[in-house]
Amino acid sequence: MPLNSRAIYAKSEAQLVPFASRRSTVHSTKGIVTCSQPLAAAAGHKILSQGGNAADAAVAVAAALNMTEPGATGIGGDMFCLFYNAKTKKVSSLNGSGRYPGKATLEQVKKDLNLSPDEPQEIPQLNALAATVPGAAGGWVDTVEKFGSGKLSLEQILQPAIEMGEEGFVVSEVSSAQVKLPRVGEVMKNPTLANTFRTLSREGKKGFYEGRIAQEIVKVLKDLGSYMELDDLTYHCEVGSQETEAISLKFTGQDIVTKQAAGTDGEENQGVEVWEHPPNGQGIVALMALGILEELEKAGKIPKFTPAQHNSTEYLHAIIESLRIAFADAAWWVTDPDASQVLSQDLLDREYLAERAKLFSPDRASELMDHGSPAHTRSDTVYFAVTDNEGNGISFINSNFSDFGTQIIPAGCGFTLQNRATGFSLEPGHPNALAGRKRPYHTIIPALITNVSDGSLHSIYGVMGGYMQPQGHVQVLLNMLAFGYHPQAALDAPRVLIEKPICEKRNRKIIIEEGISEEVVEGLRRLGHQVEVQAGWDRSVFGRGQIIRVHYDEGQRVYSAGSDPRGDGMAFPLL
Repeated sequence: MPLNSRAIYAKSEAQLVPFASRRSTVHSTKGIVTCSQPLAAAAGHKILSQGGNAADAAVAVAAALNMTEPGATGIGGDMFCLFYNAKTKKVSSLNGSGRYPGKATLEQVKKDLNLSPDEPQEIPQLNALAATVPGAAGGWVDTVEKFGSGKLSLEQILQPAIEMGEEGFVVSEVSSAQVKLPRVGEVMKNPTLANTFRTLSREGKKGFYEGRIAQEIVKVLKDLGSYMELDDLTYHCEVGSQETEAISLKFTGQDIVTKQAAGTDGEENQGVEVWEHPPNGQGIVALMALGILEELEKAGKIPKFTPAQHNSTEYLHAIIESLRIAFADAAWWVTDPDASQVLSQDLLDREYLAERAKLFSPDRASELMDHGSPAHTRSDTVYFAVTDNEGNGISFINSNFSDFGTQIIPAGCGFTLQNRATGFSLEPGHPNALAGRKRPYHTIIPALITNVSDGSLHSIYGVMGGYMQPQGHVQVLLNMLAFGYHPQAALDAPRVLIEKPICEKRNRKIIIEEGISEEVVEGLRRLGHQVEVQAGWDRSVFGRGQIIRVHYDEGQRVYSAGSDPRGDGMAFPLL
């Protein structure tokens, strides 16, 4: 059945001119890699061509992106993934995030920081105390071992990235704009990072967490005031990445948008299940916001939107407020699952979501709100998606958090260390309060969608970019499921961003992307939203997403992919 393509074209009655893009949706029957950088897409494509599966190719892409977009991602950061197994129709999730140094305490860290009452009560980003154990290296190894084809070695999978580091690669436009140097068109090499990859490929996790690399990580951090010890890295190597239970919400676009707006011949209205990685990631925010939107429609607080109301004042107000309610809970409850007493299913309970939806007003922006109690009822990241000839799919995300993380480089290793510990609360008694061997609130979230009717894969998708990620998940998903946009158009459409959703006491700004009409901007201001419009290079705050959509034509599987025009990337089909 063909995908709906009408949303490519501007309609006279719409308040939106689709985001300027010359890209077409890319199609294949055998597999696709879509990511934010063409050379990284080519690395994943090479692994698929050599017989690897989606998981093998994803690790190749992750390593290649460390070379080409080192400010955004790398082996010194963390990763999460969702893997769809076509044979079993099971969604598996893997938490590759690292923990805080075991000897650290909240009291000592606060004493070391010596923050004045006027300063933000958080760990500064460019501080050794912001570093957690890098989880990506172990996550890459575990992804290949748990979900890979078994046909290729880790050395083969990392070889494209190793070659780029040793032989050099040409710097692309957005990457250059983010990093500043080197410039567009220059050849960049990183042989020390290539050597780190060789060590990991030959010695496995121990080569990273127990040898020379581990010693250099600990040395540079301790010299700068961190509590990191070799034992912390050894512990991560021993426990490995955590296999988790993916969380989900059953959803149909028809709940939000009129039947005429959604899909082709009712295809999108059969019902889907939206999957996210559980906390300590913030994917639950997207699921909660979708559930709240459904409860608002059931309660008659929002109408069923028409195609012409896409990105209208009423529509964006409902999106913004639903996300604010969800973030209010996440800011309190999202933390290391081993330290939390609140389960994800409690936050996703329909009665609880209906209760939280009562905070919504169609007439005004919300006041600052507190979290609920369910137990009683630019950030820098890379996201990419891969599917293969067997029907498997992987949703993969890897991050340093902010630009180059802490900007601390272990000697001779070629990568920077992340600053994920800035996601901890420094408030005693807070569920997400900093503690030794604890994982912080994490912004990075992969997502995928399955069909409720038979459990088949519907889409692999995600949007990178700090707290934009769940906001992007909601908007891109509704573009595709509710309004019938094909993958590229779903990514092209302008977005909105709640700038600092988990610290609104300091900033309640809503950022609107160019392409949304001035009439809508003024409408949001009249409702009380503090609105700023972003254009040009500043559009990077809206994230860079990727989508692979799955459908069938006369029984043959077809992949249709889009890559965000806000990045350098592309969708690369397998022949």
